[in-house]
Amino acid sequence: MHLIRVGGSALNQTPLDWDGNRDRIIAAIRAASDARVSILCLPELCITGYGCEDAFQSPGVQRLAVDVLGEIVPHTAGMIVAVGLPVRFESGLYDAAAVVADGQIAGIACKQNLAGDGIHYEPRWFRPWHRGRRGTLSLGGRDVPIGDLRFDCGGVRIGFEICEDAWVADRPGAVLTARGIDVILNPSASHFAFGKDEIRRRFVVDGSRAFASAYVYANLVGNEAGRAVYDGGVMVAAAGRMLASGRRFSFTDHALTTAVVDLDALRLAQARLAVEAVPDAAEGDRVAVAFTPPAASGSSEDAGHDARDAWERGQHVKEEEFARAVSLGLFDYMRKSRARGFVVSASGGADSSAVACLAAIAVRLAVSELTLPAAAARMGLSPVAGAADTDVRSLVETALTCVYQSTANSGDVTRHAARSLAVALGAVFHEFDVEPLVRGYEKIVTGAVGRPLTWQRDDVALQNIQARVRSPGVWMLANITGALLVSTSNRSEAAVGYATMDGDTSGGIAPIAGIDKAYLRRWLRWLEQTGPEGVGPIPALAAVNVQAPTAELRPRASGQTDEADLMPYDVLDAIERAAIRDKQTPLEAWHRLRHEFPGHDAKLLAIWTERFFTLWSRNQWKRERYAPSFHLDDQNLDPKTWCRFPILSGGFARELAALRLAAASES
Repeated sequence: MHLIRVGGSALNQTPLDWDGNRDRIIAAIRAASDARVSILCLPELCITGYGCEDAFQSPGVQRLAVDVLGEIVPHTAGMIVAVGLPVRFESGLYDAAAVVADGQIAGIACKQNLAGDGIHYEPRWFRPWHRGRRGTLSLGGRDVPIGDLRFDCGGVRIGFEICEDAWVADRPGAVLTARGIDVILNPSASHFAFGKDEIRRRFVVDGSRAFASAYVYANLVGNEAGRAVYDGGVMVAAAGRMLASGRRFSFTDHALTTAVVDLDALRLAQARLAVEAVPDAAEGDRVAVAFTPPAASGSSEDAGHDARDAWERGQHVKEEEFARAVSLGLFDYMRKSRARGFVVSASGGADSSAVACLAAIAVRLAVSELTLPAAAARMGLSPVAGAADTDVRSLVETALTCVYQSTANSGDVTRHAARSLAVALGAVFHEFDVEPLVRGYEKIVTGAVGRPLTWQRDDVALQNIQARVRSPGVWMLANITGALLVSTSNRSEAAVGYATMDGDTSGGIAPIAGIDKAYLRRWLRWLEQTGPEGVGPIPALAAVNVQAPTAELRPRASGQTDEADLMPYDVLDAIERAAIRDKQTPLEAWHRLRHEFPGHDAKLLAIWTERFFTLWSRNQWKRERYAPSFHLDDQNLDPKTWCRFPILSGGFARELAALRLAAASES
């Protein structure tokens, strides 16, 4: 047997945080060295951060990345480390991984396939490296090879698939197999989305089997640049078998996952593959490295371990993923924006209650993994004076403030729900009476227009002023405490503009703007009864979940509800999927609805469909102004990262005329 220990480390990096990124990389290398890892894979672009956007184009950024690489190199004694960074070569910039062996840069492997869909804009900054191309680059005063390379380190052969390279049909790994490879490293920056982890697990395991190699996948973790949340989940597989899996959604700066692989067993599998070997002389892609990775002690059965939490194999994976992804995203957004805690305008309804719960869950999960003093230090907070180190409620109280802002149209049900939930979470709770502010604005405008305002004539204006006067007070409270004001808008309401700009959309982050209202309500019921593993249920949500969602902006006698104003949320979300995700016309969406909702009248479905398309096109300007939201699936409406639509358009006039004609023909 020829055993070596390989590993990957998840890293929580921040774009352009040169010293912080360097120190976390060095800490990960030290942890790997202590674990006797011979070959370590670090995430994609981990020196600069993946989310540098147009800053990648700065020559200064490119130079600093190389400088920081030079500061990391001396810490790699006795091992091989792959470190991600942008590298300029000739006239192009490339997404690359530097192979550093025992304190020397051996060469630079470059990404061949760029991600340019969804939230990715890699072709804006980088060029794809063409298969088979190679060159020489001056780096740190030395000439090193760059390009489509494999590294022969004392007989241990290493190749690369960098993130998107593994997601395409024509994977570089197939060519590497023909060239003879033992270990494939995949430095990635793969953002979280529901169900995506299972896809990653398949390409890691299937790649290791198809390529008869060890396969090491390393990923970022945390909210790196604002909108994308990375879930970590480092994996090591060999010859079709998963050897080790790292924990996902960790609150730590770095998390190492290792496994022992038997190179002799891999080479036996390679010999059985029906592929034609490529001679070294013909390809010229082999970089000889004068360093042999140290052999591992022990047995090939000592492969590694599965560090995934039990919830990943449970019945509520999506609910757990939502809770953990958004909580980690909020936690990192707060601390990296240098805010001190969260402020939530708590209406007692589903949206603000979900946001408050997610902020509290973030604190609880951080404490459970880091301990209370460490979590408080990362958040820049101190628990309530006199609290015990184990009293997580004291840190929640320091970190989370909820404010219920009442008008004449507010009711005791929502007031009680907001207060009881804040108490259950351990948050600070305030109540602001903003009715005098509403009356003051009404008086000013009445004088300006020369007539009294009425609900029959001024319905929208009278609703909106109530939502808007709630913004300055919570902004002021957030400013005084240095906290992050969290917006409470969801995706369903963003789709149709059912939100008041500078009112309930106010905030520095909109954590639930990427999730639909129907799912959010289901998640809140799960949270009331079950809750995340290690946190448990929040029974106080019962007072929220029994209510029909309402903006509570009209007089109570009107019986206002969101669904009466719009349409049933499950129908709204179905139209959104058809129209936005699947790019269907109003008529096509209506036909789909008739099959999906046979219990609703076809003409009523047509009315709702027309309402959706009209409001969608009319309210793009609102979506352009939303606070940043987290990416959770392929239905995001964020125009800056996913779903672009013109602010001014024809409003689907011709398409809606076709819908009305078809609906009119229904008997």
